[in-house]
Amino acid sequence: MAAPRTGSDEAKRILWVDDEIDLLRPHLMFLRERHYDVTPISNGDDAIALCQRQHFDLMLLDEMMPGRDGLATLAAIADIQPNLPVIMITKNEEERLMDEAIGRKIADYLTKPVNPSQILSACKRVLDAKKLREGWVVRDYIAEFNTIRERLCGPLTWRDWVDIHRTLSEWDVELDRFQDAGLKQTQRDQHRECNAVFGDFVEQHYAAWVGGQDAPPLSVDVIQQFVAPHLRSDWRVCFIVIDCMRLDQWLTIEPLVAEYFTIDRQYYYSILPSATPYSRNAIFSGLFPADIATIYPTLWDRGMKDEQSRNRYERQLLDLQLERLRIQLQPEPKYVKVLDVEEARSVARKITTYYDAPFVSMVFNFVDILAHGRSESEILQEIAPDESGFRTLTKSWFSHSALFDILRTLSRQECTVILTSDHGAVLGMRGTKAYGDRETSTNLRYKYGDHLGCDRRHAMLIDDPKRYRLPVYSQSTNYIIAKEDYYFVYPTKFHEYERQYQDSFQHGGLSIEEMILPICTMRPKQSRGQGSGVRSQ
Repeated sequence: MAAPRTGSDEAKRILWVDDEIDLLRPHLMFLRERHYDVTPISNGDDAIALCQRQHFDLMLLDEMMPGRDGLATLAAIADIQPNLPVIMITKNEEERLMDEAIGRKIADYLTKPVNPSQILSACKRVLDAKKLREGWVVRDYIAEFNTIRERLCGPLTWRDWVDIHRTLSEWDVELDRFQDAGLKQTQRDQHRECNAVFGDFVEQHYAAWVGGQDAPPLSVDVIQQFVAPHLRSDWRVCFIVIDCMRLDQWLTIEPLVAEYFTIDRQYYYSILPSATPYSRNAIFSGLFPADIATIYPTLWDRGMKDEQSRNRYERQLLDLQLERLRIQLQPEPKYVKVLDVEEARSVARKITTYYDAPFVSMVFNFVDILAHGRSESEILQEIAPDESGFRTLTKSWFSHSALFDILRTLSRQECTVILTSDHGAVLGMRGTKAYGDRETSTNLRYKYGDHLGCDRRHAMLIDDPKRYRLPVYSQSTNYIIAKEDYYFVYPTKFHEYERQYQDSFQHGGLSIEEMILPICTMRPKQSRGQGSGVRSQ
């Protein structure tokens, strides 16, 4: 009995070109029994003429034929049907011929003699692989979906949440390859379900974490735990922070970087609020916001409108942290903040001049700019209508970016690259009411002020900021931090502003996308040695 069909309802059409085609009748019958429509042709000229009149899904092509040979036939047919996949079959085992055939973008390469099962396997890889993968993806996804749902019913640790977030993000990237709208909606629903449980989990444990009890690596631990050991080991280190990069975005660009580096990916948690003034200052200082406020009191002036200005002391905070860690570097470390394309190109041109610096820190703001720009640009909203589109847009930016150029340059040097993000972002979809006065901060995912109120189902209320190591402005200072995909809107004109900010990327809140972040230790694959001139105590 013939095997069941695995392709579409219409039989796939195969053109088989071989000067000994009469000897291949058993192979032809074998394919036809499996519902492939096979047309046999004995020479290249007839194959070219037939391709001018008919469409085929695949061509099996003999390399050695009298008259017009396989490669010449391939070149002619490529002009007629440029997207026709080709499987080359040859008696010649020369590597040169194999390289040339692969260079012509053939889909597969087989060496004679071939048996029917080999031919069938090659045809399936080319014609049916996507459909077969989709079938297995659905089965694997359903199994993983049920596993995560079961885990949500039991006690979880911060390590469990790292694993859940990694799994969800990997599936985000995997499902980008398919067009199953139902599967993608199921994935969005599971993200929402996980974030609902995660919000309660963090609210229950966060105060203990900042007090040092069974805490995950936090923003304040990044330099000490992931960077300092390499500096102490006499390695030259380049530390790169990509502002507002989520794990799923990194997973889309990691394969590009993996061509040049070996990558050890680990994870840490952003502090709350998961926003640049708090999380990135915590990274560079190794201190919580309340502690930073004692060093730079004006950094946390109440009512400050320019949030970016709160990161103007990153270099100084980093120097103080290295001093506390007793790491002395000669020559002194370099710090670069890249805010626009021209500045990025300038750094890319100068990166080789940093070779003698034992420690270089770089901050790239483009992903954050892209996230904010999407809210204001109809074109970007069209290009990236959802999180899948935004992942694709991030990968497109990175593949053509000065940052990628910099990484490629670093891959040819002797150094360790530590790459991470200061926080992620969430696509805000639901408004929730916030209550406060005119002095309340304007952020959508978190707010601080006096006597703030919120719906406790949708947000975390912090009435004792000192316990959470957050700055205090008065005896009445408190914070509210949005959970899941909620964002704060005042009761006045609630629906108007809810619509205005809906479907925009926001950060500062409590979600797995904003808080659980990758931190990657990368070694160049072409590295020649270890010495970098670092001197530490």
